[in-house]
Amino acid sequence: MKLTQYYLPTLKEAPKDADIISAKLMMRAGLIRKTASGIYEWLPLGMRILKKIEQIIREELDASGCCEVWLPVVQPQELWEESGRWSLYGKELLRFKDRKDSGFCLAPTAEEVITKMVSKDVSSYKQLPVCLYQFGTKFRDEIRPRFGVMRAREFYMKDAYSFSPTEDSANEWYQRMYDAYVRIFNRFGFKFKAVEADTGSIGGNFSHEFMVLAQTGENEISVCPKCGYSANIEKTELAAPKEAAQMLRTLGSRITKK
Repeated sequence: MKLTQYYLPTLKEAPKDADIISAKLMMRAGLIRKTASGIYEWLPLGMRILKKIEQIIREELDASGCCEVWLPVVQPQELWEESGRWSLYGKELLRFKDRKDSGFCLAPTAEEVITKMVSKDVSSYKQLPVCLYQFGTKFRDEIRPRFGVMRAREFYMKDAYSFSPTEDSANEWYQRMYDAYVRIFNRFGFKFKAVEADTGSIGGNFSHEFMVLAQTGENEISVCPKCGYSANIEKTELAAPKEAAQMLRTLGSRITKK
């Protein structure tokens, strides 16, 4: 396609409400446009970049033995009540009712849906382990959306879920996902560190966040200069020198063991 035929609306100046340099550059370069607070349109050039990122992730997950699925954005209230998270998740969970007065929510994550799906189709431990992943739209009604597409309310996310017959098998799949993320971030060319993190509303036994160094970061990590141990500052009170705590930005990549 000729450049004159390509839809590439650039801007001389970034909108005044663009809060970080990445959002400003993405808007000026014609990658995204803002529809509402925390909600963005992806333009053709932005979509090309997004799909290339998606393909790198897909290749590494497929190589790890995962299978891709597609899960619904609209999820029924009864699934969330069954897990006990309908009332626990908080105001970030956008709830609504349909014309039949049935309760639903816009998916902030997909544990409830995929667990119900697998429970219907897997009848024996011999069918396990299995790891399923998807690329899909999520919605979390953030009280203060910021940092452009990094802390948006509506966002495109890859989420993966493994089901194992034993604790050892679950640990093996956790390590597979950990290694896959390392390969993914290396292919992106990021300088990053995997740190222990709080599991938050997602729950679980333990969790790692893959953090990328950024001047606009809002999270702090503690790093021990001797042993190399590192964790999100919310996770630990590790006594490390102040200069060892670096401001970092998480790109939303997290693995959690449940």
